[in-house]
Amino acid sequence: MSRFIRLATALITLLALPVSALSQEEPDLGALLVADEVYITGDNKLIAEGNVEAVYQGQRLQAKSITYDRTTETLEITGPLMLDDGQSTLVLADSGELDKNLHNGILRGARIVLDDQVQISSHRMDRVEGRYTQLYKASVTSCRICHDGKVPLWQIRARRMIHDKETRQLYFHDARLHVLDVPVFYLPRLRLPDPTLDRATGFLFPTLVNSTELGFGVKVPYFIRLGDHRDLTLTPFLATKSTTLAFRYRQAFRKGDIEINGSVSDDEAGDRSTRAYLFADGRFNLPRDFKLAFDLELVNDDEYLDDYGITAKNRLDSEVSITRARRDEFIRGAITHFKTLRETESNSTRPTIVGNAEYEKRYFPTRLGGELRFSTEAHTHYRSSDLVIDGRDFDRFADGRDVTRFTAGVNWYRNWILPQGIHTRVQTGLDVDTFQIKQVGLTAQSEATEITPSTSVVMRMPLIKKTAKGATHIIEPMMQLAWVGGSNPDIPNDESSRIDFDEGNLLSLSRFTAPDRRERGASVAYGVNWTRYDPGGWQSNLTVGQVYRNDQLIESDGSTSFTDSSGLRTKFSDYLIAGQLKFPNGVSLYARSIFDDAFEATKAEARANWRNDKANIAATFIWLQDDPAEERNQTISEWAFDGSYRVARHWTGSAEWRYDVVSDRSVRAGVGVTYTNECVEIELAALRRFATSINSEESTDIGLTVELRGFNTKTADKSYTRRCRK
Repeated sequence: MSRFIRLATALITLLALPVSALSQEEPDLGALLVADEVYITGDNKLIAEGNVEAVYQGQRLQAKSITYDRTTETLEITGPLMLDDGQSTLVLADSGELDKNLHNGILRGARIVLDDQVQISSHRMDRVEGRYTQLYKASVTSCRICHDGKVPLWQIRARRMIHDKETRQLYFHDARLHVLDVPVFYLPRLRLPDPTLDRATGFLFPTLVNSTELGFGVKVPYFIRLGDHRDLTLTPFLATKSTTLAFRYRQAFRKGDIEINGSVSDDEAGDRSTRAYLFADGRFNLPRDFKLAFDLELVNDDEYLDDYGITAKNRLDSEVSITRARRDEFIRGAITHFKTLRETESNSTRPTIVGNAEYEKRYFPTRLGGELRFSTEAHTHYRSSDLVIDGRDFDRFADGRDVTRFTAGVNWYRNWILPQGIHTRVQTGLDVDTFQIKQVGLTAQSEATEITPSTSVVMRMPLIKKTAKGATHIIEPMMQLAWVGGSNPDIPNDESSRIDFDEGNLLSLSRFTAPDRRERGASVAYGVNWTRYDPGGWQSNLTVGQVYRNDQLIESDGSTSFTDSSGLRTKFSDYLIAGQLKFPNGVSLYARSIFDDAFEATKAEARANWRNDKANIAATFIWLQDDPAEERNQTISEWAFDGSYRVARHWTGSAEWRYDVVSDRSVRAGVGVTYTNECVEIELAALRRFATSINSEESTDIGLTVELRGFNTKTADKSYTRRCRK
């Protein structure tokens, strides 16, 4: 019977509550009213009582009772009532009067919830034209309010507050910021965006900074919305020893975007009275699948970036490039400018301007079979120095030579599967390298051309076994037989001065990084790869390999082409051992090293990661033996650690540490703690920077940042939300 009454009432209401016509695109279908009891009085009033729910144009009104006066076309509502606009605003009140459109009227004892984040309560609320909501004696907070009588962690109280639904702004009159019910700040006028607005002009929350080099100061960012697709953030930094203005400009285009960051400082820390930097990058889609990318890195003081904690880079690179990658074609052209910030390096005697152009095309001839690959490459690098040194000593970069190289090659590849499941890949090809060198010195050629024929056969034999417990083992013996003709030209080694021997180039024709050097003669590379997949979700991998050449690679001056620490100096290379472990709890371990015949390491590195909902921790270790040929006059051994761990629901600790084992000193150390809940985020961090090749002075920075979540920081992660005790 109750269900029948509710359905009948809904039909009556469609006729009883006519409203003004909508647009022609959306004709007025009237309002829908459902209640336990509905009746019409003799004075032309319709009264709905008991579990009343009215729906009109996406708005939903729930109340204890509603009285509709057809003469004045107003609704008198007895609460508790709830009004949902169907978008992001929820209104709760004790009672009120509204017009038939629910756009204008008065609500008493009102509370507004915006985007399920910000709560506004007041003694009285006026709705005007469905756009403005005016509240008197208002209190605003994004903290969760429990029914235990405790005040929220923070709140903004105001004599009057206006919410503009169209512009999505909150305007406060006589605003006071309270922390635990204690007033700490007063502003006669205050404007804040409501939580549904992603970008609005205004101040962001400040950061307090205390630095031994810059003194005590405060950063106050100001965000300027320049339109839907661009914005500018200005951040004045006023400290006892520095006056700085930092900026960030962003703009999105139809086919790309750019971002520019920079700052200008007047301080006492550097050699210049005015120091500045400018970083810019952008990406654009061009016609015919080409992509344009650029990045610009400029600074007028070598220690500026480190002093202000902008970046730890000690070599800057600016580049503009055009790239196109298709299924069977690759094109790239780039011009790069390098600038070193290291005290031990000179920009005049190092390549500062580098140009590269690449083209590669694949063909699949039906008669020949396999894959035919044609490639060309042009490279040039320029030094501003006019020095002429032979480049034969270990200080190979202390001259001013300029090099231009052109390489062209054609290679044919084909794969077969032989009996017993042996995967075979055959390669044969021909490459031509041409070099032009200026300021080459006295003992090397100023130009050279070399023709390099090559052929190789790679064989792999994957063996798979599954144990009774469900684990899968894959053992893959592998071997490469290769021959490369020709000889290395009598030119300085500029591009292949650093060689890494790893599992990625174990089966390669050459481990050099560029064609100015190639591995010549006959060689055999062999190894085995073992992988285990456990049904518990973890997996392991181990690779062991070695390379044998029939002859050592000798330069024209009698020295070997490979450096001592490369692991490839002798006929039999060092042993390559690399392993990896991955666990389902987010922990992964990786290690790689090369060992000589006495099982002494020449290079070693290890990485460990732990990443899940609570932890994001990474640790690395690196060990490199001294090698003057690689500009390393002493052994390098360093530990590095960086991570954060959520120790409790609201508390997250973070730390970073970099330690030099050889010199037995720390290079960089930092610690921080962050408190986060649904309405506030407080971060306190300290960083200690020790003397380096860039910054000769030690410094300590301490920063404190407080953000009121809900306005400028979304609270999408509900795990930080506090719980109310029952």
